Amino acid sequence: MPHAIPPNVSHDTPELDCLDFSGETTYGDFRDDIVRDGYAVVKNVISPERAAHYVDDIHTWLESFGLGYDRNDPSTIRDECLPIIIAKGLVQAYGAPHESFTWGVRSEPGVIGAFEKIFNTDDLLVSFDAVNVSLAGRLDKKYEEFKPWAHQDQDPERPGFRCIQGFVNLLPNGDNDGGLMVLKGGHLVSEEYHKAFSEEEREFRWTNEMYLFKDTGMKWLADKGLEWVKVNAGPGDLVLWDSRAPHYNVPPAGNTNRFVVYTSFAPVSTATKEDLQQKKWLFEKSKGHSHWAQGFQPFVEAFVGPKRNGVPDPHNTWKPRKPPVLSERAYRLTGIPYIDSL
Repeated sequence: MPHAIPPNVSHDTPELDCLDFSGETTYGDFRDDIVRDGYAVVKNVISPERAAHYVDDIHTWLESFGLGYDRNDPSTIRDECLPIIIAKGLVQAYGAPHESFTWGVRSEPGVIGAFEKIFNTDDLLVSFDAVNVSLAGRLDKKYEEFKPWAHQDQDPERPGFRCIQGFVNLLPNGDNDGGLMVLKGGHLVSEEYHKAFSEEEREFRWTNEMYLFKDTGMKWLADKGLEWVKVNAGPGDLVLWDSRAPHYNVPPAGNTNRFVVYTSFAPVSTATKEDLQQKKWLFEKSKGHSHWAQGFQPFVEAFVGPKRNGVPDPHNTWKPRKPPVLSERAYRLTGIPYIDSL
């Protein structure tokens, strides 16, 4: 192969047949946007009031580290006052994948309901994925130097519709507020693209289910006439995209923070018994994994572990500061109740 083997190599998953990409079916809802454009915004899956509640929870969580962060004091928006957050805003450590607010968002009926509509089943798994905390006005992050990192979260050698990614947006998110950039219609040319670039050496990535686009690939996509779109959303909106769609996130350029909880679901039928056993272990150990809800891509902690002053941050215990109390419906999303049925 023209690329190195990444540290996490997962098995294949079934191609999904719940959406018709032939253009012959009209759904009359957000599913039409996913099929046509590769992404969709599902409005008001949670109320603005619930979104504000989760925003308050995240600020409280940041303040609970006792490092000096004060939501009302902009001078405290810097590394020494916060858990370490990379410029992309991703928080994969500090127990964030299993914080009470993270599970609260995942468990919202409107969030679950959108995925039930896509997959036409209520037997679902949810990812133990990250949150994004992109604070506007950071004093120690040069956001203007941020470079796009266009990528696709699906193995090029495993084509077809196999995964829907998503996040719940918690704050107003407009043109200058950071967020998701997606190549409109890019999912429909994915297989053609990877045939054309099958011999090009690939950039290093932590899993086989990720592909980074180079300048050559970006030019190929541009020559197809495809357009990069900044996806805007309101508090409580769910943003979804096909994993074949090229995408990346950008930091806020204005004065509004970006708080989101990544929420991807998949049918239980796409997981093996071994996948569910691994999800059980991850859940019981409060460990996170990627957007693949089957749980076969645990975070490589050596890669995502935050460092403070060049050493592992002692504030990172990999445990949530406020563990969740799950409803029966939320517990089913862990996959644990389905283990003995496979």
